[in-house]
Amino acid sequence: MTQARNSASDNPTFRVRATFAPLTHLELISFEPSRFEQELGEKSQQAPMFFRESPLVLSLERLAEPDQEIDFAHLLDICHRLEIKPIAIRGGTLVHQSSARGVGLLVLPANKSQAAAIEPEPAPEPAKVEAPVAAPQPEPARRTKLIDHPVRSGQQIYAAGADLIVTAPVSPGAELLADGHIHVYGPLRGRALAGVLGNTEARIFCRSLEAELVSIAGQYKISEDLQNGSEWRKSVQIILREDRLVLEPI
Repeated sequence: MTQARNSASDNPTFRVRATFAPLTHLELISFEPSRFEQELGEKSQQAPMFFRESPLVLSLERLAEPDQEIDFAHLLDICHRLEIKPIAIRGGTLVHQSSARGVGLLVLPANKSQAAAIEPEPAPEPAKVEAPVAAPQPEPARRTKLIDHPVRSGQQIYAAGADLIVTAPVSPGAELLADGHIHVYGPLRGRALAGVLGNTEARIFCRSLEAELVSIAGQYKISEDLQNGSEWRKSVQIILREDRLVLEPI
């Protein structure tokens, strides 16, 4: 019996793994509780699966009044009523961060590009003799993840640091995510999110556009918007231009 207990205790009860889960960012411009609840409710009704059961980060980097006081407890109440689950804030003042921690939210650092904009320029360095510049090396080919079977409802496929190529149909309720481009050589009836880490150059290509939602670098269109255009059920490419998704025939 003693030997059995010792053997069992050698087996760990958990393992730690670094994985990626895409996070939806909500950029807060101002916080007026009644307007915020109304507008967020409308967005949630338009794309319920885009928000519900998905972790949400509240970005404070684009507040019109950076020092505006925010009642995070009230904000969380609104989100919970709409079945939206904020887990953290990004950026904000020390007061914002303290208040957010007080209601159980995590605090993420501001984007590096935002922080770099406010850092002072370094003092000029003395002139140096430059070494000969080596000839530029060709960029490595972009990685790809290939899926050659149908993607069923409830399945999620993520191409980390790569393009995603699917040579079969994508069913409603399925989800494709990629850091790079997404290619679907069949009907796209689920959700496709390209450039999920903020790559605005990413594109979505599909043989037949019948999607529930498409997104590039966080900008998205839902099925109702897509069906209003002439590209519905046609071969298209989707491009992000000036923070707006543009659909073009292939």
